[in-house]
Amino acid sequence: MVPGIHPDDAHLAALLAQRGIEPVACIWNDPEVDWTAFDAVLMRSTWDYFKHYTAFCAWLERLPIPTINPGSLLRWNSDKRYLAELAALGVDIIPTTFTSASDLAGTLALTPGQEVVVKPTVSGTAWHTARGVVGEPAFEQTIAALPSAFQYLVQPFVPEVVSGGEWSLLFFDGNFSHAVIKRPAVGDYRVQSEFGGTAQRVEPPAALVESAGRALAAMATLGYTDIAYARVDGVLTRRGFLLMELEMIEPFLHLAVAPDAAERFAGQLWKRLAAGLPECRPV
Repeated sequence: MVPGIHPDDAHLAALLAQRGIEPVACIWNDPEVDWTAFDAVLMRSTWDYFKHYTAFCAWLERLPIPTINPGSLLRWNSDKRYLAELAALGVDIIPTTFTSASDLAGTLALTPGQEVVVKPTVSGTAWHTARGVVGEPAFEQTIAALPSAFQYLVQPFVPEVVSGGEWSLLFFDGNFSHAVIKRPAVGDYRVQSEFGGTAQRVEPPAALVESAGRALAAMATLGYTDIAYARVDGVLTRRGFLLMELEMIEPFLHLAVAPDAAERFAGQLWKRLAAGLPECRPV
C-alpha cells in the first residue's frame, strides 16, 4: 500500500481538482475512514490487497459507495483464473495451467526439463513467484517452500519478455490511450521497478492495439462492459500478442510519461462522475 497520492498520479489529481473534484487519498483498510463522506472510490495504489485478500474482498462487499470500475469487475479481476475464461472465448494467452498447492508438484512433473514460471492466482509484483527448470533441485526446493494455502498458475517461461520486453497498453472507457514497453534489469526477468525494471513510452503497431482491444471486448461476453480504466499486459511472440494479464484494480497507469493521457482520463472521470453524482468528491 502506498499512502497518499503516488507521484505517477499527481498530475491526474491536480487535473481532477481543477475540474472541481476533490481527490482525497485514503488507505483501504484504515478503520478510521468514513467512506460515507465520499461519493466514489477510485482504486490507485492498493498494492497490498493480494496479501490481505479475504479482508479486501470483505471490504469491497461492505463499501457503502460505488467504485470506479464496479466492485464485481474488481473481484473478477483479482484472481488470474479469469485467464481461462478469456482463453475459452478465443483470447490468445500464454498457455496456463491452474492447480492447487497440493497438486503443484504433480502438475510440474508433467513437463520435465521445461523452464516455467509459477505464481499464485491472486498476486502482484512477482509475489511468491518462482522461475526455474522443472526437475532441477534448486527449483524443486523453491516450489516446496511456496505457501500451501494458495491456488497457483503454471506457465512456460516466455523468453521474449527478456529479449523484447513486456507491453502494457492503457485503455480509458474502452478507448486506447497510450502504451509502454517494460524491460527487466540485466539478468532478471521481472519487469517491475522494484527489481530494476524500466518502462518507456512507445507507439504500438495497430495490430497490437487491436489484439489488446479484443481481450477487453471478450469481457463484454462475460457481462463486464463498464470498464473505466484497464491495462492490458502481454508479450509479442512468433505466435503474435499473448495476453499475460489484465489490470483493472490498481494498475500503474504510466501517467508521468503521458501527461496527455492524464488529461484524457481526468476528463472522462469528470464526465462519468458528473453524470451520476451532482457533487463529486471521489477518493
